[in-house]
Amino acid sequence: MSTSTATSADPTETPVPVLSFGPVVLSVPGRPVDLQVRVSAPATGTNLPVILLSHGHGPSNNLSSLNGYAPLANFWAAHGFVVVQPTHLTSRTLSHLVADAPGAPFFWRSRAEDMTHILDRLDVIENAVPQLAGRIDHAKIALAGHSLGGFTAALLLGAGLADPDTGNVVHLVEPRIKAGVLLAAPGRGGDALNGPMGQEWPIIGAVDFSTMTAPTLVVAGDKDDPRHFTDMGPDWHADPYTLAPGPKTLLTLFGAEHGLGGIAGYDAAETTDENPERVAALAGLTAAFLHSQLHPGSSVWQTTCEALTTGADPVGRVDAK
Repeated sequence: MSTSTATSADPTETPVPVLSFGPVVLSVPGRPVDLQVRVSAPATGTNLPVILLSHGHGPSNNLSSLNGYAPLANFWAAHGFVVVQPTHLTSRTLSHLVADAPGAPFFWRSRAEDMTHILDRLDVIENAVPQLAGRIDHAKIALAGHSLGGFTAALLLGAGLADPDTGNVVHLVEPRIKAGVLLAAPGRGGDALNGPMGQEWPIIGAVDFSTMTAPTLVVAGDKDDPRHFTDMGPDWHADPYTLAPGPKTLLTLFGAEHGLGGIAGYDAAETTDENPERVAALAGLTAAFLHSQLHPGSSVWQTTCEALTTGADPVGRVDAK
């Protein structure tokens, strides 16, 4: 693969070798522990766009950290993106250190602020990673998040949040982020949040999607039943699409449960719907969406959708507004 191909971050091109480096350690005043990130990048190419990846809150010890989501991070990096993965304070790898820290156990504000700290010091991160200095396009920033990471991504993309402690509406939008992907993200609160976990996680129901204006791809599995939060069924995960203003795109993956086929880690036991083909398709579709958002005029999203969501055996359905 040529340097020019890597520069275009085109998911339809041949993948290149990936450089993965971590942890890069950032000292953040007031944060109870340093912010650690993993950076994955293609071995070739310049003017590379960036994807910030926010992990979820699963049962594994390490997948909810900078060490998770390799099936996505590796694909994206191999196709021309620089992927930056922080370990949020909600990670089980930090639970013994931050259990009594301000903001525990949800750390909703800290999770979003982690991404702002990364963007504030992207030049530091770039220079800390061997062979990466001078290769990043700092104007092309995207964001993705899975599950609780999708909640975090929604805030950064413009959703408001009613602070449970004060009742005040908080906006943590990050204008440097041009587009996002929400993967199996939580939906609405109110009467819909009537499951047993709803009272334990009131922050989940405090989000207002009506101000989430950034271009966003919402990914929902049609078998992802969130009964621990709501009796709405899988449609709850489509709320960030349904309740937010356009431009928005909804990708409904057929047969997918909360792990979306296994995006959190290779061969992870917690994946209830392991399907490598689905993961590969999702990686390609998300890369194509973000590529097209960061490179206006590109036809990659359209061609990738036609290849994967039409024909005799589509992986899912795409809606847009």
